[in-house]
Amino acid sequence: MRRALRVALGAYATMLAALASGMACAQAIPLEQAVKATYLYKIAAFVEWPAGAFESPGAPLVICVTGGDPVGAVVEEAVTGQRANGREFEVRRLAAGAPSAGCHILYMPVQAATAARLEAVRGTPVLTVTDAARDGGAQGIVNFVNVDNRVRFEIDLRSAAVNHLEISSKLLNVASRVRPKP
Repeated sequence: MRRALRVALGAYATMLAALASGMACAQAIPLEQAVKATYLYKIAAFVEWPAGAFESPGAPLVICVTGGDPVGAVVEEAVTGQRANGREFEVRRLAAGAPSAGCHILYMPVQAATAARLEAVRGTPVLTVTDAARDGGAQGIVNFVNVDNRVRFEIDLRSAAVNHLEISSKLLNVASRVRPKP
């Protein structure tokens, strides 16, 4: 139990250090947007996509941001020079209703998170991330929530399994809530 707690705290400390470095480049934007942008690309290192999810071994990891959310610009700046699992990042901003083909991470802020968009990528190797409230609205595999005025995240392992994604236990240990597999 103590070892597991140390591992969890170590992973959390690593994520906080990453957040601090990511926020340094985003001084002119609200802190919440900077934290979400940093989480979007840092989470990628803790996700395993199936072999066929990328066009080639050198293909970038594509983060798509929907709905014109201001986090998109922050993500573009934050991922510059960063890599996850040996891959560079590419950021795409998607207009409402635009197809999400080629996305590996699909971020949908609360106003853009719809059941139809989530259903469109169901069963495909796409990590869906939302700001959805806990009220039963559209929620992704990773859901940003505010806990004690801090951005935290919840993880739905059932949805991850449906999309053929494996989430590292290191990430699960720092999630505020984890919905287990069936």
